[in-house]
Amino acid sequence: MSDRETTPPATAPEASDGAPALPGKALDIASGYAFTGPALDLGALVWDGRCHADAQIRVPLSTLNRHGLVAGATGTGKTKTLQLVAEQLSAQGVPVFLADIKGDLSGICEPGSPDPRIEGRAREVRQRWTATGFPAEFYALGGMGHGIPVRAAVTSFGPVLLSKVLELNRTQEQSLGLIFHYADMKGLELVDLKDLRAVVAFLASDEGARELRSIGGLSPATAGVILRSLTVFEAQGASGFFGEPEFDTAEFLRTAEDGRGVVSVLELPAVQERPQLFSTFLMWLLADLFHDLPEVGDVDRPRLVFFLDEAHLLFDDASEAFLDSITRTVRLIRSKGVGVFFVTQTPKDVPAEVLGQLGHRVQHALRAFTPDDQKALRATVKTFPHSPYDLEEVLTGLGIGEAAVTVLGEEGAPTPVAVTRLRAPESLMGPVARATLDRMVRSSPRYERYAQAVDRVSAYERLAERPAPDEGTDGTRAATGAPKAGQERAPGGRRPRSEEGPSMIEQVAGSGVFESLARSVGTRIGREITRSLFGTARRRRR
Repeated sequence: MSDRETTPPATAPEASDGAPALPGKALDIASGYAFTGPALDLGALVWDGRCHADAQIRVPLSTLNRHGLVAGATGTGKTKTLQLVAEQLSAQGVPVFLADIKGDLSGICEPGSPDPRIEGRAREVRQRWTATGFPAEFYALGGMGHGIPVRAAVTSFGPVLLSKVLELNRTQEQSLGLIFHYADMKGLELVDLKDLRAVVAFLASDEGARELRSIGGLSPATAGVILRSLTVFEAQGASGFFGEPEFDTAEFLRTAEDGRGVVSVLELPAVQERPQLFSTFLMWLLADLFHDLPEVGDVDRPRLVFFLDEAHLLFDDASEAFLDSITRTVRLIRSKGVGVFFVTQTPKDVPAEVLGQLGHRVQHALRAFTPDDQKALRATVKTFPHSPYDLEEVLTGLGIGEAAVTVLGEEGAPTPVAVTRLRAPESLMGPVARATLDRMVRSSPRYERYAQAVDRVSAYERLAERPAPDEGTDGTRAATGAPKAGQERAPGGRRPRSEEGPSMIEQVAGSGVFESLARSVGTRIGREITRSLFGTARRRRR
């Protein structure tokens, strides 16, 4: 039995079908979920192999900013659990963010289709199932996929997150941080990846080395590694993820006209081959929210619940600085009214420092076919509160759509572990038709705002437009890479690659650049940027 003190009701609930009342231990568990305030209904208690519909397992709305974990082996029902929780949050007026890794969560916008399995599950758990669609917006990283494009300026993405996606080591990460620090001080706006390449190349030149001497140095070898990593990154098609218009994460905090929370679905199938990119981009979205939202303390309901699917990708090969920033973000963003749920296969995928801050747990079935699986199973069991269940046996025997649940109660204490048969989502359990999805995306007011990429004057152009310091042997000036008079730009405002001119060091070498910057850059941009967690920064809102 859980060591949490509970107060059972005076009389045991009687099953509506005349079945015996709950056994004593099951009654103790059920009483731990008898909340008085608004709550989400997860399902019905399973005890001794029987589903007890009178014992409803719930999670208080007021504690959903205390973060959580949804775990389980592939095919055990994690995605349907996300959909179920997202629907109920939306119905309660809470906006939701979902990362759609497999592309099958778009159905949340359309009513589900009743079938015998759904009807049978609804009867088992005493759910009044009604086919319902929920207000949703669909996004795609850099416009790769069916959704409103989500982009970030390089400067606001920051050096820690960018080091993660470039797979830099600790020394290279520190050097990249120095490069960002220098660009911030000099007002060199890093909007897209070519801006960053231009600044790195300049700092690797003789003149750049002199400029950098007062705050540190950048070795040619490290600069070369960073430039090569950027080249490979761009060759993989990553340029489209960085640029403007930069996405405003406040878009995730909206409610629909009927008061329901908008479900923001970020479609990721098109970037599945770049797991570090999409997982790190999700962390940028969360860090940006942290950067902008005011403190609200404990609230009746969260301002947003954010689901990070495939969470293990965040922590694979992560630097100490990156892990520390995740831990701090999770710890502090709760007071800003944002709940974060990590979705992965086993709790061991999440570092102990982060796992210790997660108040809610929905654990689907685990497999134990190998010695490593068995070790992971025993480690998972140890992370649960004391329970009357044999959890090693339970976790390997759970069916699809069943989970071991423990949550934080209204007073902040953990509830007893409850094996739960989960409710069925009421929206479509699968993707909507592509034509329907495209129509919804293009009809959104946000599509017009973010669809077209722009390439305004930033670090690349400012470095390229400075006067060349020397003339060539034929009396002509060295090439700068600046566009010639009347030269056309490619669609979206970007210069065609074939017209970008000589190498970056040739383009950016020259001493007149900062005198020009002093005249042309406003004082707000010229000031050093204040950076938040992960070294992220926000300089402008559109």
